[in-house]
Amino acid sequence: MVSQTLREARKYEEMTEGKINREERPAFHLAARVGWMNDPNGFSFYQGEYHLFYQYHPYSSYWGPMHWGHAVSSDLLHWRQLPAALAPDSAYDRDGCFSGSAETLSDGRQLLMYTGVLKETQPDGRSREVQTQCVAVGNGLDYEKFSGNPVLTEKDLPEGGSRFDFRDPKMWREADGSFRCVAGNCNGEGDGRVLLFRSQDGFQWNFERVLAENGGRFGRMWECPDFFSLDGFHVLLTSPQDMMPKGFEYHNGNGTLCLVGHLNPETGDFVEEHDQAVDYGIDFYAPQTVLAPDGRRIMIGWMQNWDTCNLRSQEHSWFGQMSLPRELAIREDKRLIQKPVRELDQLRCGQVRHENVPVKDETICLEGVEGRQVDVELLIRSLDPEKVYRKFAVRFAQDEICHTAVSFRPYESIIRLDRKFSGSRRAIIHQRRCQVNHDNGTLKLRIILDRRSVEVFINDGEHVMSAVLDTVQSARGFSFFVDGEAVIDVVKYELKI
Repeated sequence: MVSQTLREARKYEEMTEGKINREERPAFHLAARVGWMNDPNGFSFYQGEYHLFYQYHPYSSYWGPMHWGHAVSSDLLHWRQLPAALAPDSAYDRDGCFSGSAETLSDGRQLLMYTGVLKETQPDGRSREVQTQCVAVGNGLDYEKFSGNPVLTEKDLPEGGSRFDFRDPKMWREADGSFRCVAGNCNGEGDGRVLLFRSQDGFQWNFERVLAENGGRFGRMWECPDFFSLDGFHVLLTSPQDMMPKGFEYHNGNGTLCLVGHLNPETGDFVEEHDQAVDYGIDFYAPQTVLAPDGRRIMIGWMQNWDTCNLRSQEHSWFGQMSLPRELAIREDKRLIQKPVRELDQLRCGQVRHENVPVKDETICLEGVEGRQVDVELLIRSLDPEKVYRKFAVRFAQDEICHTAVSFRPYESIIRLDRKFSGSRRAIIHQRRCQVNHDNGTLKLRIILDRRSVEVFINDGEHVMSAVLDTVQSARGFSFFVDGEAVIDVVKYELKI
């Protein structure tokens, strides 16, 4: 049964969506149907389609009482918006339906698991959010909340667990049909950790163990955990709040963390062996993965930054977009590798190719290399291996006023993404740097531009840098600069959606 609160949200979606100019939206990145979007939720494959739910406030392009938006796709690029799936309409979630996940029950129905939020006045007069875990069941369109909600409360937390920081359940099914989920929590000292729960049927849940603890290493509260096996390893993704930078890692205060390791078969402990940032750009948070029917592990994230998302114009009727879905792999050295989903190749057309182009102490443009819905592959190498160039830069989304740039200094092994001239009128974060591998200046880049974003994949996905752009669509130019002598190969494709 659809509640009045959810019915009103769905009606508002229908009334407002048609007023938004399609050309304002990203072409092949999922964006909010109306209003506000943040974390991806319930990324799943159900009844022959990919389902992606998302944190959603339909009535404003700013954060508000959280609903769940809903979209489906057959190829992860062409998205069809469906009516909102959840609304804050029950006693245990009246102040928000926060992040969660989705799985398929043995009877074929879809199970959603999410965090219900209820504000509570504390003895000192402050209002705080009590967070519990809840479930709902549906058919891929409409969902009914379980009469036994909430299914996990403070009573299910280990000693010292905070009921105010207990959220974002990520659920999966084991081979025997039972369910597991991980959720973020803070201990008594306010330090982040990931808890593991189990259920036989998806409705009755029990605490199993603390899967991972921060120990003061990576920020504080660990949000939006995800846990899975990949290429012989176990991987824990999470988004810590209030991170401190470590060298060229973790430069966003609210950032993304990947821990790679193994489960100890005797104790069940997760033994960490490698850590890294998930994305090294400006705008990426709360990634969630799905196991595709063909066995690929595919990840998508919110392409935005909590520290800058409110420093913008208030005139837009929608805000928020997701990253490109990315295929994940773990190399033998335990590094997480990310590549755009291969479905993107089906959008490529209009190839323009330039090979062995020498560039010496100059800026050049190449015929046919332009556009705002493009996929550009670059290979840069020194003209003389004994004399490495000093700097390479590519500018894109460029006109007489605007551009965004990616630059590389081989002597420092540093890549910089810089959007300070992208059309921004606010003093927001404009630059990010990361340290990369190269062989005497040889470097591979893949730059994917949509109307409102750029994602840069470095050395076949060793690093990724993402950023949203507020650049006029008429800024379509590309240019290439070398300080010193280099040779470049450039292949450009239009992306037709």
